[in-house]
Amino acid sequence: MSRNGKVIVAMSGGVDSSVAAALLKEQGYECIGVFMRVGAHPTDAGTASCSRPTGCSPAAPDVDGLPRDATAAAPRRRLKHGCCSADDALDARAVAGRLGIPFYALNFEADFDRIIAYFADEYARGRTPNPCVQCNSRLKFGRLLRYADALEASYVATGHYARIVWRAGQPRLARAAHAAKDQSYVLFGIRRADLGRCLFPIGELADKTVVRRIAAELGLRVHDKPDSQEICFVPGGDHTAVVRARRPDTRRPGEIRALDGRVLGRHDGVAGFTIGQRRGLGVAAGAPLYVTRLDVLSNTVTLGPRAALLARGLIAEDVNWHVDALPEGAVMRAEVKIRHMHAAAAAELQRVDRGRVVVRFDVPQSAVTPGQAAVFYDTEGVVIGGGWIAEAVA
Repeated sequence: MSRNGKVIVAMSGGVDSSVAAALLKEQGYECIGVFMRVGAHPTDAGTASCSRPTGCSPAAPDVDGLPRDATAAAPRRRLKHGCCSADDALDARAVAGRLGIPFYALNFEADFDRIIAYFADEYARGRTPNPCVQCNSRLKFGRLLRYADALEASYVATGHYARIVWRAGQPRLARAAHAAKDQSYVLFGIRRADLGRCLFPIGELADKTVVRRIAAELGLRVHDKPDSQEICFVPGGDHTAVVRARRPDTRRPGEIRALDGRVLGRHDGVAGFTIGQRRGLGVAAGAPLYVTRLDVLSNTVTLGPRAALLARGLIAEDVNWHVDALPEGAVMRAEVKIRHMHAAAAAELQRVDRGRVVVRFDVPQSAVTPGQAAVFYDTEGVVIGGGWIAEAVA
């Protein structure tokens, strides 16, 4: 074992995780590259999809879990996104070979299937899920940590743009140096006890161009690979098709109403909408309208002007604290993000019954969406904790 210890590197086949592995090896870690096989494969159209929601069958695996025809010399096709396809596995294995580190593909298809089920179930409840948070907490820093234990590895590393900083002798999750690429929001679900075993090698890099330059200098074939832009199991971005394949009961026609109760039109399922949605509403109006409410019980979608999306606060549940949890009734100041691309807003946190947290914003925020995460930061960009939005507070 090297002086810095053994680390499991989650390699997705993208440039970020590839450079993460390269940097760790350079720093003296004993790296083992792993690819999480979740049932996705390239289609004839050259895009990627996952086997479960589309009904396709994965290719027969060989001993390391890769398709039998997935050889290092196989012709390469560019996919629209990189995450879990057979081509991505080829890229990850090629990079590992270039770096001279061991590489394994792990079969996480059953675990990932549960994440897809969660995705469909949340939409069926009129909520908007965040499968990336679930994948990070359950798989990358859940199952992979258990795999690391089996191999007596001290750490798990990924290509996420985030940092681990130390405060009062304790590891803490913090925003990346590259603010525009920061991914600390989708990592809030990591258990506090596991933060000391997490490595984010590219979190200190100031720009994505630096990452690509390092990859090019190392001769990694993924140096110009496009970034992932879609949820890997939602080909073409059409979440409705995935939800209806899983939950056909969500295809239930109902009314689209205005705030005053007027019927504006019809819809074919509440699960096809999300709070704040403006396009694809199926109604015409003289001014822009947005989805302001989804009611599964009455099977109605309510539309209103942008101003109707503003909320003074929210209630978060299932909070995962990265510091000592607030005593019940206690209050503290924080900056709160309510979605990945949201600019954190100043707020007051108060812990209430059953460990839930009430967030009160200094300035009302738009499109507070049940099912999304609310992540709490201190003024230095260090994560305090986070939970799941149960409801907006007017």
